[in-house]
Amino acid sequence: MHRRLFAAVVFSLFFISVAHAQSAAPQAGFDVKAKQVYLIEAQTGTVLFARAEDDAVPAASLAKLMTMATVFKALAEGGITLETQYPVTEYAWRTGGAPSRTSTMFAALKSNVRVEDLIRGVTVQFANDACIILGEGIAGSESAFAERMTKEARALGLVKSNFANSTGLPNPENRVTMREMVLLARHLQTAYPQHMRYYLEPEFEWNKIKQRNRNPLLALNIGVTGFVTGFSEEGGYSIVAAVNRDGKHLLLAMGGLENEKTRIEESRRIIEWALSSFERRTLFKEGEAIADASVYGGDASTVPLVAGEQVDVFLPKDNSQRLIARVVYSWPVRAPVTPGQAVGTLKIWNDKQLLREVPVKTAGTVGEGTLRARALDALIELFFFWI
Repeated sequence: MHRRLFAAVVFSLFFISVAHAQSAAPQAGFDVKAKQVYLIEAQTGTVLFARAEDDAVPAASLAKLMTMATVFKALAEGGITLETQYPVTEYAWRTGGAPSRTSTMFAALKSNVRVEDLIRGVTVQFANDACIILGEGIAGSESAFAERMTKEARALGLVKSNFANSTGLPNPENRVTMREMVLLARHLQTAYPQHMRYYLEPEFEWNKIKQRNRNPLLALNIGVTGFVTGFSEEGGYSIVAAVNRDGKHLLLAMGGLENEKTRIEESRRIIEWALSSFERRTLFKEGEAIADASVYGGDASTVPLVAGEQVDVFLPKDNSQRLIARVVYSWPVRAPVTPGQAVGTLKIWNDKQLLREVPVKTAGTVGEGTLRARALDALIELFFFWI
C-alpha cells in the first residue's frame, strides 16, 4: 500500500433482503450458454448478470462500435459532416467490398460516398467496405484510423480493448471484453443519441442492392434498438444489444456462443429474464447522508457524505440475499472542506458481487481547526502511517 491509508467505512444498509444480481453461476435457476456475458440496466448501471466479462476475446465485428464512436466524435467536433464524401479506394473495395465475400454495402470502386450513407452501411449492413472508406477518409489510412480508435477507447476508460483495423476482420491485435463493449454501447447512447436511429433502420439499399438490417434481434420485437453481431473462429459468435422496453433499458454483450441460432435464442432468453425478474428500488435519495468521513486538521472531526444523484438499483424480485454497501475514501479528508468535494465512492454489493459504484461528495463545511487540534490529528495520522 502507498504511504496513504485508504479507509473503507462499512455500514448496514438496513439488511435489505434481495436476490443475487450478478454471478458467474446460474442465478435463481437461470443460466446462459455464452462463455462471456455482461448485462446491465443502463439507467442505474446495475449489473444483472456477468461471466468472464473482463476476458479479452477477438473483436470481430464488435469493433464496429468503436468505429462508429470515432466517426460520431469527428462529426461532433466539426471535422466532417454527414454530406462529406469519401472515395472508394481499391484497398477498401478488395478488403471489404464485393470481392471480399464479407459483409459489404457494395460500394462501387472509384465512386464517392457520403458519410451518412457510409454510416448506414456500417450500422445496418455491418459493411466492412464502409468502415474502411470512413477510416481512410477521416485519418488518411485505415491503420491510422485504428490508432485513433484505440486512443479513443483509452479516453473512454476502455483499458483492455485494442483495435488494429476499422472492421474487426481477423487480426491478433483486435481484442475486446464484454464489460468494455457494454461501456462503449452506453457511451454511444448517451453521447450521440441523435445517431442511434441508424441502428433501427430495417433495411438499406446501395448500388441497387437492398439488404435487411443484419441485427437478428430487431425482427423479434422484444425491444431491441441496436447494435451489432460478430463472429470469429477463435471467439465464436458474439453480440452487443441495447433494449428499451417496459421502462427498462438494458445493455447486453455476450461472446463464445456456438452458432447463429444459439446466439438468437440465448439473447432472447436473457433479455426476457432480465425484463421479468428484476425491479427498481431506491436505496438513497439525492442529497441523503450516506456516511461520515473523518476530517484531518478541522474544526469538526467528520463531514457527511452524499451521492450526487438518487441511488437506485435493479434487484431480483425474490430469492433473497443481503445487500451490503461500503463507502471507500482516501483517509483522512483534509480541512478546509467545502460542500461538493468528490472524496470517494459508494460501492453496493450483493453477496460477493459488485452491483454499482457511485461517486460520493461532501455535504458540509469544515474550517481549519486550532493549532492544538491539528497537532493531535497529525499525531493520529503518524500512528496510522506506520501501521
